[in-house]
Amino acid sequence: MSKLTILIVIFLIYNSLSLAMEKKPYHHLPDGSFRNPEGSPERNSNFKWSFRIYNQEKKKIDMTVPEDHVVEKTKVLSDLQKLKDDDYIGWIGHATFLIKLGNTTIITDPVLSKNAGPLFFGPKRFTEPALKLDEIPKTDLFLLTHNHYDHQDMRTITRYPFKDSKVLLPLKLGKYFTRNGYRDVNEMDWYDEVIINENLKITFLPAVHWSKRSLTDTNKTLWGNFLIDYKDKKILFACDTGVGNIYKELGNKFGPIDLTLINIGAYNFYPMMPFKDKSAYHTNPEEALSIAKDLKSKKTIGMHWGTFVLSLEPIMEPRVRFKDNAEKYGFKKEDAIIFKIGEFQSLKNLLSYN
Repeated sequence: MSKLTILIVIFLIYNSLSLAMEKKPYHHLPDGSFRNPEGSPERNSNFKWSFRIYNQEKKKIDMTVPEDHVVEKTKVLSDLQKLKDDDYIGWIGHATFLIKLGNTTIITDPVLSKNAGPLFFGPKRFTEPALKLDEIPKTDLFLLTHNHYDHQDMRTITRYPFKDSKVLLPLKLGKYFTRNGYRDVNEMDWYDEVIINENLKITFLPAVHWSKRSLTDTNKTLWGNFLIDYKDKKILFACDTGVGNIYKELGNKFGPIDLTLINIGAYNFYPMMPFKDKSAYHTNPEEALSIAKDLKSKKTIGMHWGTFVLSLEPIMEPRVRFKDNAEKYGFKKEDAIIFKIGEFQSLKNLLSYN
């Protein structure tokens, strides 16, 4: 083969690859990894993680759990039975919810293990999950937002009793389910839609976050939010997220949202971070309210708090700040909703619709 032919072949291959990359969405990088939506804030370069400092500061946290934070098990089981024929939402803890919509029962980011990490490593729960695995009602749909250990809990995934559930999850995470016996596993890119039935549609939307489970896989799998369209109502179940311009875009395109479930904990890493209560990838309570406002949400539930110590704010601070600042962001106090762990409410009552 002549040098000219070789050069032509190289040129054609290079141009083909360039064209292919031009067609890929912004959040897809050439090496197969992912990034946040265009214009998202970057992690503060002055953030210096230190296990020593973190553990020193963590010892100062008051770990007293108020009685009003957790519903007694007998009431949880009783409420679940009473609502079994209704549409409902119930908080199991952290980012784990049961959501029943018609004949479809959804579970979100189920973490029922004693710690959030591999083996016995990682943060330990200071509140028990509202239900054990053998107490969870039959589920039809399993939603996973991303691969962090406090969301993708392999012990729960491996032992989950309803592996015939349809699994919706971000790109490149399907293998964790298929090799554990799940048969209906669907990887989704941002803006992909899945029709569940005539009344229920799920859309996977961008979030401002990241992914990582080991030292070598940072951002190798995608992350994101789930928009649940049910009849004439919209519920957004948020991935862990930071603030970003993307939420005004999503609000304009998909809003108004009837109910947004969003993270309000794990935001204070001071003094490792130069500023208190500020994290690029976890909203503090006020930032969560601002995102809910950008999404044109009518109501919002604060989640991702009160279960694990993942950062250094007082463990009960998120619920107070979420409520106290609601009106500054255009919400009535009662529309910035705080559940107790184990609380179940009918969707009709929660959204006040007929």
